[in-house]
Amino acid sequence: MKDAYPILKRELRSYFTSPLAYVILVVFQVLSAMFFFLNLKGFLQLQFDPNFQLLREQLNLNNAIVVPYFHTLSIVLLFIIPLITMRLITDERKSHTAELLFTSPINLSSIILGKYLAALILLIIMLLLSSLNILVLTVHGNPDLGYVISSYLGLFFLGASFLSIGLFASSLSDSQLVAPVIAFGILLFLWLAGASSDTETSIFGYLSLINHFNNFGKGIIDLKDLTYYISVMFIGLFLAHAALYSERWR
Repeated sequence: MKDAYPILKRELRSYFTSPLAYVILVVFQVLSAMFFFLNLKGFLQLQFDPNFQLLREQLNLNNAIVVPYFHTLSIVLLFIIPLITMRLITDERKSHTAELLFTSPINLSSIILGKYLAALILLIIMLLLSSLNILVLTVHGNPDLGYVISSYLGLFFLGASFLSIGLFASSLSDSQLVAPVIAFGILLFLWLAGASSDTETSIFGYLSLINHFNNFGKGIIDLKDLTYYISVMFIGLFLAHAALYSERWR
């Protein structure tokens, strides 16, 4: 971890001395606010529907706003995370610093960990900014904080899994255009694989990224889902390490 810290600082400086981080943060916050207020507007309009009283149990704040909001954020992350990770390794190759970095006294595992943690910090900032929308809801309503906390925990692990796969994709390509395409392709496959199947009865259902997020969205924190996301994170980092290690010996 000590060796990873200089890489972490370097990557964070790289993010915030270029427009990339600011553009990503603004786009994510604008999209999250837009979808949040669309859900809120629809819920408020239902208040004047004569059938609303009959559906009050099904159309409370949590079901009408909180749950759809977090599912929408998970889809936004699917598109934005590849843009965060696209430059993690490809930038080194583009600026011809890859050889110097990978032959430095800092071991390869620390380099990968430092880069991953920098991207993870950017993800956390994004999620913290999106919580401003939930704060608006708490002023005017009474959402279930259990749903909110578990959903944010799910988003964090989902995003962290996305980042590890994106880092692996970045290690495979020299191009900042190709890397996000590879990352998005892998993520989309893992998102859709068995999305309509049950995680208990289908191997494809178990592999689906979104299936494991659904429980968090219902306020359920299941060890099975945590284990799945941590496994995906480790596999993504391991594959990135393997790809870069093999490159050293070419």
